[in-house]
Amino acid sequence: MATLPAETRGNRIVTLDVVRGIAVMGIFSVNVVGMAMLQFAYFYPPAYGFDGFGDHLMWFLNFVLVDGKLRSLFSILFGASMLLVAEQAVKAARSPWRTHYARMIVLLVIGWLHWALLWWGDILTHYAAVGMAAFLMWKLRAKWLMVIAAVLFVIHAAPPVYFFTKEIPEYYEVKRGDASPEVTKKWKERIEELTPSAERLAKDRAEHRNIATRFNAAMPDFSKPISGGKVMEVLHPLDLGPLWLETIALMLLGMAGYKSGFLTGTWQNSSYRRVAVFGLGVGLAVYGFLGARAWLAGFAPVEMFTATQIATPIFRPIMASGYAALIILLFRNASALRARFAAVGRMAFSNYLLCTFIGTFIFYGMGLDLYGKLSRGEAWLLVPPVWALMLLWSKPWLDRFHYGPMEWAWRSLARGKLQPMRKRPAGEPLPAAA
Repeated sequence: MATLPAETRGNRIVTLDVVRGIAVMGIFSVNVVGMAMLQFAYFYPPAYGFDGFGDHLMWFLNFVLVDGKLRSLFSILFGASMLLVAEQAVKAARSPWRTHYARMIVLLVIGWLHWALLWWGDILTHYAAVGMAAFLMWKLRAKWLMVIAAVLFVIHAAPPVYFFTKEIPEYYEVKRGDASPEVTKKWKERIEELTPSAERLAKDRAEHRNIATRFNAAMPDFSKPISGGKVMEVLHPLDLGPLWLETIALMLLGMAGYKSGFLTGTWQNSSYRRVAVFGLGVGLAVYGFLGARAWLAGFAPVEMFTATQIATPIFRPIMASGYAALIILLFRNASALRARFAAVGRMAFSNYLLCTFIGTFIFYGMGLDLYGKLSRGEAWLLVPPVWALMLLWSKPWLDRFHYGPMEWAWRSLARGKLQPMRKRPAGEPLPAAA
């Protein structure tokens, strides 16, 4: 297959930056709900703030277009970036292993602080830990990375389908009124548990008054003897269960996409069109059907969990790949908009944390104290202004500085010395990828 040269700017690959920028913007579209209200409502919307048509429509659009897909795309880009950083380290006569693991350790610490002090939904800690494991395979050829990723995707998706489908007949027996009293009681209790009590809501709001209450809620009671359970509470952001398999598979997929030239923009347009049509066509059909099915069922628990947790994991990487292909096609040529998205992507770390700072200020008691007071649709109205802010500030910042503020701190801590920040007036080459 004939390929096109990858477009670079200094040591940056513009394609990677553009895709990463759009991905980090999309992630905030779903994360805002996790910052605005009860954590469980993030996974099961009817639990809270889901009464109006606007709430239903916003969930449907996010479910079909964004939720899980943009996180998957960002994970894919994370894997590709690990290879880019390793290659730059080799060119600079540095150890790629030492460079990578120093970066992951720093990211692990920053991510843990982000989780403990600000928001339960931190993903940085998870990326750092999974990135340490995924990097062990960075020298494998693209086809083997693809094979391993595919196997992991299947292993990740299969068990929930198996165990969940064993119980679905019981649920429909209860709906028809054919179930035994014991089964009916079991499902009634399960469904009642999905609705938070007034006490639970009050406790949740109290835990989000400020940084101190968030930290106290995250940490176990250390006045009592230390146990394995307490240690796991402290390490909670690392305990993401099956998500480990999916994330490592996505990172390996990103490595394969980088090595094959797919993510660097070197494929022919016809190849990207095929991937975009297949990935988005399949994804939109599946997610659209499942989302409509859940809506028509009145967002009943089984239909909701089938849509969000059971039936869709295997389609996330397919649709994420379709998004990547579409974005690469749309931004083949230089433009002012492409430059803006690329700048957001170069500062993805800073922009990700910026979203948390804005969200926690808007919703927590230390700021505007709107936590738990807005519906899902109302909370989402914060998203467009934050998107605009990311697009507006990232490029002017990078016109003056080599890195975003968090990218600079990450690089400096990982290398053990302060890195140059402000650009010189003369045309100085851009530094290596952060």
